[in-house]
Amino acid sequence: MPQIKIYIHFVWSTKNRVPYLGTKDMRRAVWIHIRENARKKGIFVDHVDGYAEHCHCLVSLAGNQTIEDIMHLIKGESSYWINRNPDFKEALNGEKFEWQTEYFAVSVSESIVPRVRNYIQRQEKHHAKKTYNDEFEEIIKKYKFQRFADK
Repeated sequence: MPQIKIYIHFVWSTKNRVPYLGTKDMRRAVWIHIRENARKKGIFVDHVDGYAEHCHCLVSLAGNQTIEDIMHLIKGESSYWINRNPDFKEALNGEKFEWQTEYFAVSVSESIVPRVRNYIQRQEKHHAKKTYNDEFEEIIKKYKFQRFADK
């Protein structure tokens, strides 16, 4: 049996960056749901957190998992759950919740996993000082990503 440990730091936003997850309670419920649902699907979510319009997730991939499959399962199921959850009805204001199609995925060296965990855990404080748009621009520059059009 192969022994594999590959960490990926995922970042994705709500469709059109609408701040649907505007309260700590909403975010906490979504992050807990993402973690629990992922566990049921055999996805190891090390840390998950975010802010009103985006999510960060540190995942350890298994040998039979792909980045695309992980994102499809996490984003698809969580948006379905949010739309069916009566606690989110008022916040959605009659709109359908969707995650943006695009996402960032960056490999994380074992040696900096603690630093990435800390960064993900501190999203509330981080975004009190910096907007997601600023963070988005930093990610594009830091990792030399090609800019994609918002969809």
